[in-house]
Amino acid sequence: MIILITGATHTGKTLLAQRMLERFHYPYLSVDHLKMGLIRSGNTSLTVEDDEELTEYLWPIVREMIKTAIENKQNLIVEGCYIPFNWRDDFEEEYLKEIRFICLAMTDEYIDRHFSDIKEHGSDVESRLDESYLNIESLKEDNRRYIEGFGSQVSLIDDDYLSYIESLMK
Repeated sequence: MIILITGATHTGKTLLAQRMLERFHYPYLSVDHLKMGLIRSGNTSLTVEDDEELTEYLWPIVREMIKTAIENKQNLIVEGCYIPFNWRDDFEEEYLKEIRFICLAMTDEYIDRHFSDIKEHGSDVESRLDESYLNIESLKEDNRRYIEGFGSQVSLIDDDYLSYIESLMK
């Protein structure tokens, strides 16, 4: 089983992946770690600011890692924001039935009610060095982009965050 987790910034992708690792004992691949390894090693001239280009660069690698894990009947949690909206087009049905897809996004109303909590918990699992860019409008815009891009595939956070994350762990 592959658990593929994506979503907007600050929605808890890494938190969910970490909790699933602890519960299911599946190996965990952070696409952000892969990104930083490739950038820091000089294997790409892309920077952390090149989101669209990074998706095009990283997705073929991640996609083939997922296929390899499925072919070897291995479990794997893959987490990160560099998953294209049309990701399903890259897999035949035999692969898709082995992938559980989770896309996290928050409603505007949830963000309005909980922005200070969202910002406060931004480094619960990973250290974020600079949060100065985060504001309520950019957070809403990023979440809307995922909601529009993934449509009915989105797990929409609109109420009790921790209960909702827990419900995804089943």
